[in-house]
Amino acid sequence: MTVAVRYTCPYCSAVTSVERAPDLADRSVTKRKQPGWEYAEPGGDDLEDADGIAFVCGEDGVVTDLEGAETAGCGRPFYLNFVRFEQGVELEPEPPTYGGPRFDFNAGG
Repeated sequence: MTVAVRYTCPYCSAVTSVERAPDLADRSVTKRKQPGWEYAEPGGDDLEDADGIAFVCGEDGVVTDLEGAETAGCGRPFYLNFVRFEQGVELEPEPPTYGGPRFDFNAGG
């Protein structure tokens, strides 16, 4: 069984969807890959073995704006990061996606 799950591009807010197993746990959507994590292609058969999905906005199927109207997307890569475990312990992404102060020196692009 699969479900359609929607993700928003962190650059342009275009929405893309992917069919995947419902038991995969999402952690975050980021502009950069997490160091050492392996990413699958959207719709690939290896999603359950990957640490996340690598998207290219507008190139991985139909994308829409937040209201549902079809749009082109910005063509930039972004990454869905799954919750990851190592020896039964949940791993934190680098940099952490929650808690404590965060600084984005690349704001706006």
